[in-house]
Amino acid sequence: MRIVETSLISSTGNLEKIPEPSFPEIAFAGRSNVGKSSLLNALSNRKGLFKVSSTPGRTRTIVHVKARLDSDAEIYLVDLPGYGYAKVSRDAKESWAKFMHEYLKDRPTLHLVVILVDIRRGPQTEEIDFIEFLEEVEVPALIVATKLDKIANSKQKSVLDKLQKDTGINVIGTSATSKKGIEQLLKTIVHHCHL
Repeated sequence: MRIVETSLISSTGNLEKIPEPSFPEIAFAGRSNVGKSSLLNALSNRKGLFKVSSTPGRTRTIVHVKARLDSDAEIYLVDLPGYGYAKVSRDAKESWAKFMHEYLKDRPTLHLVVILVDIRRGPQTEEIDFIEFLEEVEVPALIVATKLDKIANSKQKSVLDKLQKDTGINVIGTSATSKKGIEQLLKTIVHHCHL
């Protein structure tokens, strides 16, 4: 199982301009520098589809990319704006929260939100608050621990188990560099989309 074709559909900071609900959507959220663009590029088998910003916290848009699987099923991979970067103003953070909340609470085709957490740092206050918000609006969540290759193989299982215990949410460990966990993530996405 793999993604065989992708196309950028929209990138907008205006909720009225996002695509009409049609295909199953999987949204990806995470703090700045967590490796979201790298993970999405690894997942979609493309190198520069999802842009890595040189200035963390710069992305303020929701990006919809249509992805076709080798089964011919189509889904949207949705890249949400990064959060939690110190140089972003309080107003920007509040604006981000409002924008995100409006999208997440009312999107009928949203099947899963993937919350990215750097395996070396674990969940911060923003991630815990975000998980609670998703529970309130009844949107399923999955935690993807990124940068798995940055810790020793012997420690990976215990760190992932602790992350799952601390959050109460299923966790998949991934590395965009080695592609570890990418296939498992795609299978989980397909399962949540009922494809």
